[in-house]
Amino acid sequence: MAKATSNLQTAPGHQVLAAAGKTLLRPGGIAATEQLWNWAGFEAGETVLELASSFGESAIAMAKRFGVRVVGVEKNPDSVARSRENIKSAGLDHQIEIIEGDIFNLGAIDRQFDYVLAEAILTMQSVPGKKKLLSDIRHRLKPGGKFLSQEMLARDNEAELHQLLSQVIRVNATPQSPAAWQQMYENASFEVQHFQMKKMGLLNVGQLVRDEGLANTIRIARNLLANPELRSRVLEMRRTFLQHQEELGTLIVCAIAV
Repeated sequence: MAKATSNLQTAPGHQVLAAAGKTLLRPGGIAATEQLWNWAGFEAGETVLELASSFGESAIAMAKRFGVRVVGVEKNPDSVARSRENIKSAGLDHQIEIIEGDIFNLGAIDRQFDYVLAEAILTMQSVPGKKKLLSDIRHRLKPGGKFLSQEMLARDNEAELHQLLSQVIRVNATPQSPAAWQQMYENASFEVQHFQMKKMGLLNVGQLVRDEGLANTIRIARNLLANPELRSRVLEMRRTFLQHQEELGTLIVCAIAV
């Protein structure tokens, strides 16, 4: 059954997709995440700060596969509670810590990390917000630490896309051009090591099955069929992404703090 939200017509896109049952809300999906982890070259005992850690799935996967220690920052109290339950069930309390807090208050964390992971976070901020967050991330990294991110990019017609996405997603989504993204990283004292552009397949059926698995994809479809209001919002987003698939894309970046 779809999770209830207060008002599906005005709710931000990520809440609508979560209400439909979607668990991965990243423009490049799990394939882009795997690429980031490959570039990272994690070693056991290293530390990772994950922004907007949601239900803890990525933190659990990194801790299990690579033996890293993870600190997640998550603002939503329900997500914090659920992630802590998931971590406890996985037997990883000693390896993963979830902090209930705002990603714009990273200065409250008095540690530096080997890696910072942020997926589909910067896109949803204003340009000044992007710059502040990148600066804060830089200060939370050890010298030579790596910032791992995947974001939406706009290959053309940025202003038009910003307006359209704000209307459809109901948040101030401002994907940047490849050159603008690169400049932002460099201005925040990052040296871009890997910079890869891919198609954005957030609501494409193929990526949906790869990210969610067949069983959850069927569950999402049933939720949409059962709820016309939910279906209308999700299909509106999907139509927009498909109509502008040549202009929108995914940017996968590994940048080093210098």
